[in-house]
Amino acid sequence: MKVAIASDHRGFALKGKIITTLSQLGHESLDLGTDSSDSVDYPDFASKVAVVISQSRADRGILICGTGIGMCIVANKYPHVRAACCHDDLTAEMSRRHNDTNVLCLSSDLLGDRLVTRMVEIWLATEFEAGRHSRRIDKIEKIEEERLKTLE
Repeated sequence: MKVAIASDHRGFALKGKIITTLSQLGHESLDLGTDSSDSVDYPDFASKVAVVISQSRADRGILICGTGIGMCIVANKYPHVRAACCHDDLTAEMSRRHNDTNVLCLSSDLLGDRLVTRMVEIWLATEFEAGRHSRRIDKIEKIEEERLKTLE
């Protein structure tokens, strides 16, 4: 699986650890920055991953900032992106199982390394259940299509 990943300055160290985990799991990483712990604006990096996911140039994306919330807000502005800010094993699993998320947003300040590793493993391994959940995802996609038409 190809996973686009980015962080702001607060998530920089954790991003490196996640890239190592992705490699150990046999996945390809597309590192879209930031490249240091120097202060940057999270919307710039959330947008980079969201564009790649929106254009189907990667299978999934991971975004990291202090809380994960800002990254999630930005990512969900893009078509075909379903980002979730997860904080434990269950939210990581259910975001995939029921919502078919393609972007995982994480907090560098509130989550420990072992928990993050476990969440990434679960999120990558969990399949979308489809069934009744497909109907709901279809409705989300229809809302996106209608919004895009009104912006043209």
